[in-house]
Amino acid sequence: MKVTINLELTPKEARAAMGLPDVEPLQEKLMAEIYDRMSESVRDMSDPEKLLKMYMPLGTQSMEQFQKMMSMFTPGAAGSKD
Repeated sequence: MKVTINLELTPKEARAAMGLPDVEPLQEKLMAEIYDRMSESVRDMSDPEKLLKMYMPLGTQSMEQFQKMMSMFTPGAAGSKD
């Protein structure tokens, strides 16, 4: 025997019928927080000083560290004859 039941429910009504919690308020709060953080990031992108600090938090030290690391991987370029 085959039984077919068709229900016309909105997603909200279906969640309530299955006993699932209403997460809409939580989702709205999270989306507002995400929006605020993304807006702040976009504002920071328009300020060159903040942009440089974001990509180079240690200033010129990070460039020097990167150069030292690269010279370790390429001993011939550093002038050492191993």
